[in-house]
Amino acid sequence: MGLFKGLFGKENNENKCSGNEVPWIPLVSIAQLSEIEANSSDRPQVIFKHSTTCGVSRMVLNIFKSSYSLQPSQMDLYFLDLHANRDVSNAVAEKFDVVHQSPQLLIIKNGTVERHASHGAISEINLEDYLS
Repeated sequence: MGLFKGLFGKENNENKCSGNEVPWIPLVSIAQLSEIEANSSDRPQVIFKHSTTCGVSRMVLNIFKSSYSLQPSQMDLYFLDLHANRDVSNAVAEKFDVVHQSPQLLIIKNGTVERHASHGAISEINLEDYLS
């Protein structure tokens, strides 16, 4: 998990946020999209698409992480590294009928995208609004 340690911060106190840590599930295969679709009828599924080479994407990811306050049981959060998994990113756009953007956040409920946003608009989404 060295890659994810580098992406999400070191394990020392200087990079820990005061709220809950985001319980990321790595999105690395197209097959996971069927799981996401199926599980979205039980609880919201979130996909965060991130470009590891983009400063804006890094900034939005950090803002998202610092404001995250949900419990792990409330929704599943998938992290998609666009460069490592370009085929998965393309499949997300096709399966959920959204135009690819980066960074991008998708909230999936009952098999469809209930909301999606990119860039700074991601910080305007209140995840709590999509519970239940």
